[in-house]
Amino acid sequence: MAQQNEYEFLRAFTPDPRFIKGKSHRHYIGGLWEQIGQLQFQFLLNRGLKASDYLLDIGCGSLRLGVKAIPYLDYGHYFGIDKEMGLISSGLRKEMSLELIRQKRPTFLISSGFEFEKLDRRPDFAIAHSLFTHLPQDQITLCFVKLRPILKDDGVFYASFHVSARVPAILKANGAHFSYTRKQICDFGTKNGFTARYIGGWNHPRRQVMAEYRKRVDSQKSAEQNADRVQHL
Repeated sequence: MAQQNEYEFLRAFTPDPRFIKGKSHRHYIGGLWEQIGQLQFQFLLNRGLKASDYLLDIGCGSLRLGVKAIPYLDYGHYFGIDKEMGLISSGLRKEMSLELIRQKRPTFLISSGFEFEKLDRRPDFAIAHSLFTHLPQDQITLCFVKLRPILKDDGVFYASFHVSARVPAILKANGAHFSYTRKQICDFGTKNGFTARYIGGWNHPRRQVMAEYRKRVDSQKSAEQNADRVQHL
């Protein structure tokens, strides 16, 4: 992102007036703002996140994790991506001071296609909390394919899911909610150039499970083949 003063930075994220009618930015992403925000942040700290690391928050929304991570991380080390400009704008305007924005200079991308290649740094950590719970398999695969080239070779990606014991399921209550089997959760990584470790429960109030993915550095050819087929997803 080009250098801007903090006022220009906020003007770049002017919300669509049609956005979030009748809902607060906290309620729109599911509530439990403090509880889940702190849960994510502590989870990352427990797994070694340092202030000097670069963090990519995939589906950052209105910054439930961002309000914890941005003050902690060094200048310019937080990246957030979301398809909804209005969510990011609401988080910036209602949850962050201009002084903090100036001091930490987070970077945001508005994208519905996981355009991680637009980042100017490679992240050490990436997390997708409660994003894949709303996405079908082809979109999750796209995320993995696009993430692999930009994640550092020793980087790690954490993602939360609704788990189904036997078969994939789609629940519909105020929108689609997808669940996947434990094998599928691992396969999203292993079929796209990652190793996968199923973590399972991590005290999430809605019983989402967590998985860990690390790049297989010896699978470049496979990753390139997957990148070719991403055009058809």
